[in-house]
Amino acid sequence: MKEVTKEVYLKWYEDMLLWRKFEDKLAALYIQQKVRGFLHLYNGQEAVLAGALHAMDLTKDKMITAYRNHVQPIGMGVDPRRVMAELLGKVTGTSKGMGGSMHIFSKEHRFYGGHGIVGGQIPVGAGLAFADKYFETGGVTMTYFGDGAARQGSLHEAFNMAMLWKLPVVFIVENNGYAMGTSVERTANHTDIWKLGLGYEMPCGPVDGMNPVKVAEAMTEAIDRARRGDGPTFLEMKTYRYRGHSMSDAQLYRTKEEVEEYKKIDPITQVLDVIKDQKYATEEEIEAIDQRVKDLVEECATFAEESPYPEIQQLYDVVYEQENYPFLPHKL
Repeated sequence: MKEVTKEVYLKWYEDMLLWRKFEDKLAALYIQQKVRGFLHLYNGQEAVLAGALHAMDLTKDKMITAYRNHVQPIGMGVDPRRVMAELLGKVTGTSKGMGGSMHIFSKEHRFYGGHGIVGGQIPVGAGLAFADKYFETGGVTMTYFGDGAARQGSLHEAFNMAMLWKLPVVFIVENNGYAMGTSVERTANHTDIWKLGLGYEMPCGPVDGMNPVKVAEAMTEAIDRARRGDGPTFLEMKTYRYRGHSMSDAQLYRTKEEVEEYKKIDPITQVLDVIKDQKYATEEEIEAIDQRVKDLVEECATFAEESPYPEIQQLYDVVYEQENYPFLPHKL
């Protein structure tokens, strides 16, 4: 695994803090009805992304996930201002304001969504990996899904094919304890989701998803295996979300005391504790990071709010253009 240096810890802290504060701002904008529809926040799960990015090669590796998908593209290199604008439905967004919260997408940065169908992205992730194998790109696809999606038939179909063809894919279930409002204990007679890989003789196992170092270690091993041509791995990231399934979730299925217990192992706090214990940064330097993050989040919000909404013409620009039907010429 690439060494976890002082610089890595400082980057982890700044990145994860940005992701957390970015979504806190989105929550505030949602309450103001500036973000419409659904809004599924990642608060608490940041170590899963931070550790994975440390293990990935962003020049060729891909990522695909479900609808809790705002911070992943930022980690992959997408301008956070454009992500914020997309959530507000503005033309400067990643999909010109037409994707919204659940469908962030960037082909340029190899982030392939953002999928609203539960488990729908799992076979698509296997397909992306098939393309990498076919064209011999050397890339690996990180395919993320939640504990609820682990009960979908599409997972088993994708697992079987990925093992049969030794596809360069890492399947990652982010087990935050609840599929919407249903606990893992109520969805199956087993709670160790990673064991589903055993039925396909797929390397699999549990990972502490609240610690970016543990995530990076597991992801490095899985990515190396895939890049060697030895096929997929299935990892269960045991994590937790501090907010509801979406902003409309009243969270009646869990206690406030449970949430507070998990906050004691907050991934951002864990990283900050190491920074302080190892004296990687002074209090002034940490405050400077905090201020940079605060300023960037405000810049993103200002950019998004001041950006225009798409024009009606855009509705016609995003469908196929027919040469023999010249009455609605495309402008894009």
